[in-house]
Amino acid sequence: MSNPLPPREFTTTRWSVVLRAGGASPEEAHAALEQLCSDYWYPLYAYVRRKGHSPEDAADLTQGFFAKLLGNDFAQTIRPEVGRFRSFLLTALSRFLINEWQKGQRLKRGGNAFTDSLDALIAERGEASYLDEASHADTPEHLFQRAWAETLLARVLARLSAECATRGDVRFDVLKPFLAAGDEPPALADAAAQLGLTLPAFKSLLHRFRQRYRELLMDEVGQTVGTRSDVAEELRGLLQALRDG
Repeated sequence: MSNPLPPREFTTTRWSVVLRAGGASPEEAHAALEQLCSDYWYPLYAYVRRKGHSPEDAADLTQGFFAKLLGNDFAQTIRPEVGRFRSFLLTALSRFLINEWQKGQRLKRGGNAFTDSLDALIAERGEASYLDEASHADTPEHLFQRAWAETLLARVLARLSAECATRGDVRFDVLKPFLAAGDEPPALADAAAQLGLTLPAFKSLLHRFRQRYRELLMDEVGQTVGTRSDVAEELRGLLQALRDG
């Protein structure tokens, strides 16, 4: 059997498109930023909650932050030297919270397609996910970093699962415990038997899936940095956040 899918070239990524927002295609940059926000909203919600805000206020503040970020003037607030989307968001959110606290204003929720859909996501998964964090004594900053890393890894698994589903490959669920960080995988022989494979054949299959997982991981990290040279350092930072958690 060949590799699940051929590797992809490192191409222009969402964050690099955003960093060039003032160029020829501001619409494309806005769409890229909106997709990134949609993918990585939860770490920001968790950060706001850990800052001591109530669930309702955290939802309001998270939505208000994204609404401001996605406003018509967003291109003027982002500079090419920013580098990493993760670092930019945390800095921007911290400043936003200070400004809102100083103004003492309650934000109006919703109002456009993105914040309306975000409202539904927060209502469905935000607080439930945050309550699962309750046993951790993380600072808001550490929680943000760990939640970001976990969100990114979950997206990688979701992408690999979708690829398998598209081509009718039903082996993903058996292989997932060997890919996901923190999962306790079953014995190799048991998993091989579940798929009707010899142990050597299963090891070969697992190697190919792990290779594709790494390719998707690098691509996913790449979507949040400005240049290829930033990928390795960003990945190290994310793995450190998981270890510290």
